[in-house]
Amino acid sequence: MTATEPIAGVGTHGALAAVATDLTKVYGEGETRVIALDGVSVGFRRAEYTAIMGPSGSGKSTLMHCMAGLDSITFGSVRLGDAELSTLNDKQLTLLRREKVGFVFQSFNLLPTLTALENVTLPMDIAGVKPDKAWLDHVIETVGLRDRLRHRPSELSGGQQQRVACARALASKPEIIFADEPTGNLDSRSGAEVLGFLRSSVYDLGQTIVMVTHDPNAASYADRVVFLADGRIVDEMAAPTSDLVLERMKRFEAQRTS
Repeated sequence: MTATEPIAGVGTHGALAAVATDLTKVYGEGETRVIALDGVSVGFRRAEYTAIMGPSGSGKSTLMHCMAGLDSITFGSVRLGDAELSTLNDKQLTLLRREKVGFVFQSFNLLPTLTALENVTLPMDIAGVKPDKAWLDHVIETVGLRDRLRHRPSELSGGQQQRVACARALASKPEIIFADEPTGNLDSRSGAEVLGFLRSSVYDLGQTIVMVTHDPNAASYADRVVFLADGRIVDEMAAPTSDLVLERMKRFEAQRTS
């Protein structure tokens, strides 16, 4: 597969929540110039759970940040829904992220003085938007923390805090959720709870999720895995299992060191 060869789904915008075409991201100049992404073309289909994997420094997080409008692109195109990100100014990008994108990070980013429910609705409160009560109730039911809504973060386990963060990302009905190592700070049991919730949000709520992870087990919860190496997409896998993903990653690492 070449750097600019499209992956399945690119070109069919009606089925896509986000698409990158020949996406290139360069940091620095001269001797310090680093090509973080090198002509990446990839689409993320609606109501699908995609994992992005690759060795350290492969461009996983950079791809997610560019797709989410958190980082600028050097060349190429990124579309989020019907919006071409390169044509938007800072104010328009902020509005797009607020209305169309949800984020889940490795650190839970909850405010300690607020209850779980207040943390879930905080982005909408800041934006002056009233939540859809029926949808919010559905999200709370799916996240499985109805009896913990009045608790503050310090009164919740790590897994519960991350589920609150997931509910916060879902509460505004975003078109797509980007999750960056969402189980990185969790033990295996709590991580499985969060991954199960993310998967159920795709199946039960029709959510679109793109997750960066280094964990083959986490990737096995996804519908497909996109593999990066040296800023390029080198492979993808449908219906992944942890064993198949681990085998593929070992093969990439052997090719890099040979």
